[in-house]
Amino acid sequence: MAGSTWGTMLTMTTWGESHGRGLGVTVDGCPAGLLLCEEDIQRYLDRRKPGQSRFTTARQEGDQVEILSGVFEGRTTGTPISMIVRNTDQRSHDYSAIMDVYRPGHADYPFDEKYGFRDYRGGGRSSGRETVGRVAAGAVAAKLLAELGVTVTAYTKSIGPVTVSGDKFDPEQASVNRLCMPDAEAAARAERYLDGLMAGGDSAGGIVECIMRGIPAGVGEPVFEKLDARLTHAVMSIGAVKGVEIGDGFAAAGSTGSRNNDSFRNGRTTEAAECDAAGASDNDAVSDSCGSSEARKAVYKATNHSGGILGGISDGDVVILRAAFKPTPSIARAQQTVNRSGENVEITIKGRHDPVIVPRAVVVVEAMCAFTVADMMLLNMSARLDNVKRVYGR
Repeated sequence: MAGSTWGTMLTMTTWGESHGRGLGVTVDGCPAGLLLCEEDIQRYLDRRKPGQSRFTTARQEGDQVEILSGVFEGRTTGTPISMIVRNTDQRSHDYSAIMDVYRPGHADYPFDEKYGFRDYRGGGRSSGRETVGRVAAGAVAAKLLAELGVTVTAYTKSIGPVTVSGDKFDPEQASVNRLCMPDAEAAARAERYLDGLMAGGDSAGGIVECIMRGIPAGVGEPVFEKLDARLTHAVMSIGAVKGVEIGDGFAAAGSTGSRNNDSFRNGRTTEAAECDAAGASDNDAVSDSCGSSEARKAVYKATNHSGGILGGISDGDVVILRAAFKPTPSIARAQQTVNRSGENVEITIKGRHDPVIVPRAVVVVEAMCAFTVADMMLLNMSARLDNVKRVYGR
């Protein structure tokens, strides 16, 4: 099948199925010399693995990663980094009853139409378990971004009708409660909401918000490879995502230009003021200290309705992205569907399924955003001749 590779300079190719022997990813284009070990990857995989609470599937997978290539003596070698996670708790017999039936809300029917065949064991490549490879690749990208002063952090913004309050926002809470919500009160209300749905055999959707800090102005290509277009493409490729927005997103459609425009302002560092006092301007041939980025007038925005991106290029502000996830389609209720023979039938899905996808999807959104930003920052190095000259000492 086509379409299992993502990225331009930094690429990932994921492989494997939900009920196969394992899943994995090959990351290519990572610069040599990056400190990297299996523990770096495992921290990210532990955040998405199943069986951690009553709000996730009961499937018990350790999701232990093995780095097969691309790392020597604790550092990347510049060659492809291949990683594998072996499946240990697949129960394919749970799906035998639906091998000839199309599950509502799943990709069973379009897969069958496309290939004339489908892996009915948990959905095969369309299973949420495919994201194991994405998360492993994202962990590598996050390690690379840390070297560049960039951080990517995601959390649950809402589950069903319960939304995190700005007044009670506490980043630490996202790492301690089971729903990854940075608001303890909202998390408690969301748990009660989910308990009610689970009692009725139903499921919930929600929103993941991702905050990207430290991306310098100028990242992104202005036409087809816009930074927001690439981020949106990356996140929309995650199963169950039905919408992505940047900054104010859809709310901007109901705004006005006077409210939506972000005013630019000038900010000065102490060094810049000293240079100006000495009679140096931005265009003068001045000393190294007065010509440095620390000494120049800093441009910033008074607000951030743009979500850190203008014209497809980062504007130096925080990049804000939100992804809307649909409710888990596998629910413990009788549903109407058809089988491969075209007969109308009723189906009740068995097996182990998440009543809400959002908490485990948080790290997947984070991984895809981190990988995309890292890729575009590497690509951006060749945008200016002086950067190329600097690399080659010219």
